[in-house]
Amino acid sequence: MESPTERWHAFVEGLVQGVGFRYYVRDTAARLGATGWVRNRTDGRVEIVAEAEPSVLSNLEAQVRRGPPASRVEAIAATRGPATGEFSGFRLQPTL
Repeated sequence: MESPTERWHAFVEGLVQGVGFRYYVRDTAARLGATGWVRNRTDGRVEIVAEAEPSVLSNLEAQVRRGPPASRVEAIAATRGPATGEFSGFRLQPTL
């Protein structure tokens, strides 16, 4: 039996813009079966909202901590909560 779906909302700090980080997150999340979005923030962070079962979100977080080769993740501030089920895939969002 699957675990209930959760939402992971994360802000990633470090060298995470201009290094293909958003595309890495989008492709990794889609491969793992998570739904949601990723975007750059004007303050240099990357914001991620992902929904999936808890084990998938834990795997996604581990992959995000690793990042693509040119990136350097220094910190992740994240929360988990109940999923809304509002997403049908994983996509890039405009910078905010």
